[in-house]
Amino acid sequence: MRSDRQPNQKLAALLTEAHWGNGEFARAVNRTGTETGHRLKYDASAVSHWRGGTSPVAKVLPVVLETLTRRLKRPVTAYEAGFSDEQAAVDQPTDTVSGLIDLGSADMDPSRRGVLTAGLYSAALTIPGWPDLVGRFTMLRTDPHMRIGMAEVRSVAAMTEKISDLDDQFGGRMARPMAASFLVNTIVPFLRADAPEEVRKAMLSAAADHCYLTGYMAMDERHDSLAQRYYVKALELAGHAGDHLTYCTTLRGMSVQAVDLGHGSAAVRYANAASAASPEAGPRMRAFLAGQQAHAAAQTGDRAGALYHLRIAEAAMEQAESKAKAFGSYDPSSLAYHEAKVRWELGDKAGAITAMESSDRLRYSVYVRNRVRMTGMLAEWKLQAGGLEEACAYWHRALDDYPAVQSGRADDRFRTMLALVKPYQGNQYARELYDRARPMAKAA
Repeated sequence: MRSDRQPNQKLAALLTEAHWGNGEFARAVNRTGTETGHRLKYDASAVSHWRGGTSPVAKVLPVVLETLTRRLKRPVTAYEAGFSDEQAAVDQPTDTVSGLIDLGSADMDPSRRGVLTAGLYSAALTIPGWPDLVGRFTMLRTDPHMRIGMAEVRSVAAMTEKISDLDDQFGGRMARPMAASFLVNTIVPFLRADAPEEVRKAMLSAAADHCYLTGYMAMDERHDSLAQRYYVKALELAGHAGDHLTYCTTLRGMSVQAVDLGHGSAAVRYANAASAASPEAGPRMRAFLAGQQAHAAAQTGDRAGALYHLRIAEAAMEQAESKAKAFGSYDPSSLAYHEAKVRWELGDKAGAITAMESSDRLRYSVYVRNRVRMTGMLAEWKLQAGGLEEACAYWHRALDDYPAVQSGRADDRFRTMLALVKPYQGNQYARELYDRARPMAKAA
């Protein structure tokens, strides 16, 4: 850290670039801090001290840097912000498998999980590129006492599918501990086992699928920094396996996370990277990718881009052969959801509600967690359109399933419902809904 008290010209330059005054910067830091559970109360005077040569306390420094990163849409280091006299040392390259052990083991340990999940989501994360990963899995230490074949690959794929089914029904908080344990205790030993090249690549691909799913469940819990770490490992494994499908699916998942958090530019970047890395995708995959591109573009206000990608998704869905459920699938209900989100972002509220109602009708019954979230979202939109009674009916439907779902994103919808319906206690329907929901509030 800085040892002198010279004015911090680097920070001053960044704030000028960001078009932020001291008070605006302080308030932005406070908002970012809430994501890590820190109730920060900085004001303009604190920023004046930083500009005068002091540094934020250690636990707050990452929050300050991430706040600048989000505003400037590029990584900002402590050195660049004037809080360190030296560039950070470059980490030595890490064996992908060793990184999985560190990540999964910490995730399995309840005493360490709080620290692991308290990290800050990075809006300017550097992602490993496809050409940098393919064929470069050279740091693997092989266990000569274990040999695997395709039977072990199939067992990993089957377990991932089972955990995915549990996630669909009960949410990420229910199934993720099981996924982390399976990753460390079963998948990692398989990755280190002796195997023919074909089997090794297939196991890397199966491991990438599992990491993607574990990251998705962490995101569903709203442990967004942890989700990013799993997603990066999924990208690495997919690249080493030469698995374009999982690599693109993971990038698309990172776009979903970014758009959920309101980081539209990052969402566009990930969605476009996923599409660019998958030039020979089939029709369902094209719809899967283009639908997310449309949603991300709409959030940034790119009307033409959003409608263009939505048309591509619609045309591709018409070409898709099967509507059967598959891990990572994209079905007509999903497309209708993306149409609804695009229309809502672009100001077509009535069209958005119609599309969301269509998504509700088309959704497979096994997707219980999504039904809670989307039904709650539809109720919010109905209320904004002036339909209190109809909104309450949809919220009652969401509450039918909510107690069985362990999902941070579903909890977000529940808390929003309580806040929105509370002012309407003079209305019979709203009062009945509120009285039903209130006993569930503690769990959320």
